[in-house]
Amino acid sequence: MPVAKPESSDSRVIAHVDMDCFYVQVEQRKQPQLRGLPTAVVQYNEWKGGALIAVSYEARKFGVKRSMRGEEAKEVCPQVQLVQVPVARGKADLSGYRNAGSEVVSILARRGRCERASIDEVYLDLTDAAEMMLADNPPQGMETIDEEALKSHILGLNNEDGNDVKENVRKWIHRHNADHRDKLLACGILIVAELRMQVLKETEFTCSAGIAHNKMLAKLASGMNKPAQQTVVPFSSVKGLLDTLPIRKMKQLGGKLGISLQMDMGVNTVGDLLQFPEEKLQERYGINTGTWLWNIARGISGEEVEGRLLPKSHGSGKTFPGPRALKTVPAVQHWLNQLCEELSERLCSDLDQNKRIAHTLTLHARAYKSSDSDSQKKFPSKSCPLRYGTAKIQEDAFNLFQAGLREYIGFYGGKTQGSHCSGWGITSLSVSASKIVPIPSGTCSIAKYFQGQSTSHFSSMQSSDNLNTEATLSLPSGSI
Repeated sequence: MPVAKPESSDSRVIAHVDMDCFYVQVEQRKQPQLRGLPTAVVQYNEWKGGALIAVSYEARKFGVKRSMRGEEAKEVCPQVQLVQVPVARGKADLSGYRNAGSEVVSILARRGRCERASIDEVYLDLTDAAEMMLADNPPQGMETIDEEALKSHILGLNNEDGNDVKENVRKWIHRHNADHRDKLLACGILIVAELRMQVLKETEFTCSAGIAHNKMLAKLASGMNKPAQQTVVPFSSVKGLLDTLPIRKMKQLGGKLGISLQMDMGVNTVGDLLQFPEEKLQERYGINTGTWLWNIARGISGEEVEGRLLPKSHGSGKTFPGPRALKTVPAVQHWLNQLCEELSERLCSDLDQNKRIAHTLTLHARAYKSSDSDSQKKFPSKSCPLRYGTAKIQEDAFNLFQAGLREYIGFYGGKTQGSHCSGWGITSLSVSASKIVPIPSGTCSIAKYFQGQSTSHFSSMQSSDNLNTEATLSLPSGSI
């Protein structure tokens, strides 16, 4: 359930920057001849041409959608260019996209606190930069406004008065009688437009952005006008935005909570929540979630931009749908070894470049058992202290899998014996490393740091060395 954050001032300037068809753009930068052509990036998968994971705007005009497979896309748009995601260890290699995303983050972080939310999206807190601009060179006194800033979409702005849209934006930015909140947003418009142009200049990538007083509203706005555009949500336009917004479009309301609101409360839009007192929502969904629902209906969110340029965790996973499900222990071990090899490389790269070390290894899987009617039983996530070194990570991950499998089939009274299948199948497998922290400052060398951990952090890992098939049940469990 969502947890209510402390209410925040509505005078912050928060931007959500979302790359446009990012995987396609990365491939087009590598192959410039693809620019302007209907293009789609397909996931590594031989069945029916692979699954589309990114579709250019040129291809979308012909009806190509991300839900399609390559062969279907060719039927809809014969001229579509299909580019396969690079492959390593029998699975998709996303490192090129991650690295390209890092290029963008390094540029955006120049103007404010930056939180990397995913490979292709970033939150920025530009409040300090906006306050500084307002004090030193307020937009209200600028004779010229950058053309890119004038193309901004400002929610609630009346563009039906016969004036040019850009002229209306210029007037909105130049308003001397605007309240402090809108003046800060005007600064945000200029800053974000400048950053987006800098990203284009240095990386050749276009991006879109939402600018508002909190993360929730900025996220909603960034997808409203794409590609290569920016949308602003003044405080006075928040109610108009949320009144008709379907609840499924709001983060954390697309699942069970959203369904409950629709079925039990008759809530179909975020604005529908306004009819319920906070006490009523708390009574139905608990104090934290009830307060959170009451707040979001009014556009209130105190969630902070975390100031995170580096990922909180590293992971590697692969799906095995339908007939490709893994049905033997050796098959699972083979793929675990591949996933762990990739994870180990990323951990070593993080250690070398950022001097950070991860402390927890976790295994996640999705499974089925064909002979049972209780299909709701989930494969348990398992975790243990992380030991560096590919072979050690592979060994520990396999032990975690065995522990999870025993618990999963043991619930039904099943047995695991060598390579024999007991009616189970693995449809998804992933390993992740978390609790990543910087190596303490003043450490002479990485090697000495690891040696210093041998009697503390790494001593707890040694228990994994002696794990066998029977002992795996004693491993700690839980998802992270």
